[in-house]
Amino acid sequence: MSTPFDLYAPKYDEWFLKNEKVLLSELRVVAYFLLKRPIGRTLSVGCGSGLFEMLLKNTYNIEIKECIEPSEMGEIAKKRGLDVKRGYAESLPYPDNTFDTVLINGVLHYVKDQQKSVNEAYRVLKKNGWVIIAQIPAESSYGLLYELAKILGTWDHPYLKKIAPKDPYPIDFVKSGNWEISLDDIVTWMKNAGFKNIEFAQTLMRHPKYSNNEIEDAIEGFDRGDYVAIKGEK
Repeated sequence: MSTPFDLYAPKYDEWFLKNEKVLLSELRVVAYFLLKRPIGRTLSVGCGSGLFEMLLKNTYNIEIKECIEPSEMGEIAKKRGLDVKRGYAESLPYPDNTFDTVLINGVLHYVKDQQKSVNEAYRVLKKNGWVIIAQIPAESSYGLLYELAKILGTWDHPYLKKIAPKDPYPIDFVKSGNWEISLDDIVTWMKNAGFKNIEFAQTLMRHPKYSNNEIEDAIEGFDRGDYVAIKGEK
């Protein structure tokens, strides 16, 4: 069954090009924990078009080559030089104890089984390896905005036009996502899988309508940002 990421793969990069400051703010929070130690052998789960991986290398000299992607966007990532395997977060095609770091960036919105996906990250990590999950929480302004757009089924609504960004996330991608995932949900899944030493970083602290006005740094915590990275250790 085709998904919006199969049918409209180029729209992903097109949206980020229109919202470059949002992209670079999110990139900073993804890099926040990756910069804290050598990342070793790293897997990106759901790498999409490879846009973040390319920018992590070019901006921070963080190189992530191995990726899993279930959609046609993986073909774009391959053209960017990434080693992409077709697969799903719930059944990673790697042996136990393979990676030093697993990055799950914006993926839990779209998987069928979040707990199984987090369990798989734990399984393929080496002892003391890190998982980094980046996500829009349900309790954030973006989470509430996307859930409302999903319910209405369109951005072309008088109220949404007042509060949404100039160039909102493509509605087909919004409608296929789960925006009801809270930070408590993610922490519970991580603890159930066995992760410890959980830490948070956040960015996008402006309202979504204005978040593309300025590139924002990543700071510790989770109580203000609309894009949050959660680190856990095996």
